[in-house]
Amino acid sequence: MTFVQGLINARSHIIFIIGLFAAFGLVFFLEMTEINLKAPLTESIIKTENIPETVHGDLTDEEKQWAKIAWVYFKNNYQPETGLVNSVDNYTTSTMWDTASYMLALISAYRLDIIEQNEFDEKLLKTLQALSKIPLFDDQLPNKAYSTTTLQMTNYQNEVSERGIGWSAIDIGRILVPLNIVTWNYPKFIPAVKAILEHWELDKILIDGELHGAKVDEITGETLYVQEGRLGYEEYSAKSFNLLGLDVSKSMNYKSYLAYTDIYGLKIPIDKRDPEIFHAHNYVVSESYILDGLEYGWDYISREFAYRVFKAQEERYIETGLVTAVSEDNINQAPHFVYNTVYTDGKAWNAITEDGVDASEFKTISTKAAIGWSVLYETNYSETLREAVRNLNDPEKGWYSGFYETSQVPNDIITANTNAIILETLCFKKFGRLLSMYSDDKPETESLIKQENEL
Repeated sequence: MTFVQGLINARSHIIFIIGLFAAFGLVFFLEMTEINLKAPLTESIIKTENIPETVHGDLTDEEKQWAKIAWVYFKNNYQPETGLVNSVDNYTTSTMWDTASYMLALISAYRLDIIEQNEFDEKLLKTLQALSKIPLFDDQLPNKAYSTTTLQMTNYQNEVSERGIGWSAIDIGRILVPLNIVTWNYPKFIPAVKAILEHWELDKILIDGELHGAKVDEITGETLYVQEGRLGYEEYSAKSFNLLGLDVSKSMNYKSYLAYTDIYGLKIPIDKRDPEIFHAHNYVVSESYILDGLEYGWDYISREFAYRVFKAQEERYIETGLVTAVSEDNINQAPHFVYNTVYTDGKAWNAITEDGVDASEFKTISTKAAIGWSVLYETNYSETLREAVRNLNDPEKGWYSGFYETSQVPNDIITANTNAIILETLCFKKFGRLLSMYSDDKPETESLIKQENEL
């Protein structure tokens, strides 16, 4: 037997060992984060006691139907020529964030037995192949938006852009989540993932341990690199880079820009960078904390902060009678995208556009946030959230994004992100966090166990 043949025969062992070291590395990092940050947190605020447990177990018949409705969106909006999915129903564009949402929905649908293995394999491979050949902004990293029918780079209006408009570090961090899951759980796709990572220059995102996006200067046409991410999203996205061994030490440090604001007697963590100076809004929303819980299982700090963000929304409901589950969402009218927040730009329960324009009239209850929180915390408020959104869907199209707080009229726009997070949530309920080192390939897993026993 040649050395190369020996390596090929031992590939299962090698993948297992690499995954084991990666897992130990992540655990060690999170443990050190806990040790380093516990003292400053407990000195400034008493740690929340008796945080509710997450909900785990088999899906109810209703929840199984919910999952199937969510998957309908992806059946309707899949583009077989490219392997991508539309970000919004019948709108043929996608960002890296939305493509990541699709990949996580695909993984969740497979694990929940909504689709068969052949469909999963075919669609996953098609998407991975697309990501390995898409044109890149400045020939370095994925553009902020692409046509789902042609793979051409576009602007946010879905107009073709030959050079592209820049990259989002947060979006790229998001898509590294399913790529990490695929690497650890579906090893036969490792060559396809490798082709992607060889195509992308991920080191361009990182400057002195911080995530940086890129944009085009409107006057000079030069590429500008801007620090990207605020408390919650920054740490969430940085974790996926960390799993690849990249230096995101500053972006993963919760302490760097941490401050608190009092909402209903709760000390809510906020990012203290001033939007007027740093030209980025410090949104406190549900989504980053929900995704951190569903995908990573939270670390010491994100578990604490997530609960406070959830609890503030519950307290608002108790105080006002308004069901509250806020996050950023597409809406079915201009300005088309609104950040409904626990806090941003100096105000609690502020709703603004991406440009910082007041959008209070468009405050909504977010379906993905309501369902996500209802599984992550087993409380009386969980059922209130589920009841508020359980009928916000079209079985032929998917889940609506939510409903307007004042008018109670559905915000009936249907998106990849909303439907993906619902699938992720239900998959989490049944199987736990999505990102783990254990293979979903039963023969492969059984073989590894047998080999370990023999040793």
